Amino acid sequence: MEWTRWKEKNATRNSGQSGENGESTSITLNKEISSERRCAAAEPAAGSLWPPWTGSSPVPSSGEGLALKRIKKELSDLQRDPPAQWSARPVGDDWFCRQATITGPNDSPYQGGIFFLNIHFPTDYPFKPSKVAFTTKIYHPNIHSNRSICLDVLQSHWSPSLTVSEVLLSICSLLCEPNPDDPLVPEIAHTYKAN
Repeated sequence: MEWTRWKEKNATRNSGQSGENGESTSITLNKEISSERRCAAAEPAAGSLWPPWTGSSPVPSSGEGLALKRIKKELSDLQRDPPAQWSARPVGDDWFCRQATITGPNDSPYQGGIFFLNIHFPTDYPFKPSKVAFTTKIYHPNIHSNRSICLDVLQSHWSPSLTVSEVLLSICSLLCEPNPDDPLVPEIAHTYKAN
């Protein structure tokens, strides 16, 4: 949404006027925000100032504000004490999307490899887990050909106290020690057990 369009809607909302069909402008604006795709890059209009917050949605809701605060804190912690085996950075200006890089763990079949992942944070993060998927093709019993990952901390064992650092550490552990008893790809699990 361009800055000028946002500014016009915000001015209308603040003046108490109604939008089209008698609907209040704040409701219309919230519907537009919720329908935006989270990882689409938003571009400001030429020569305009972008609103003072970061991210692709024009007006963060209180839930998004909490998520954004947590995401920024986690990134700050990572920059202060970067891990040796992996890294994560925002994608463009969207704090809710990150690209991570994992170096294949030593003493594993993945040693020396470099693997890329996409991380998408929901607006209710950390109360809901982030969506993590490999973008690099990988042969693993717990990683599907569509690059989705079978990992308990991304599903049933998620806790708001977990961070993206701990999730990526768990993925590194999964590369070292696959779980063939709970495979996402049974054929690979069978090969793993047989060899």
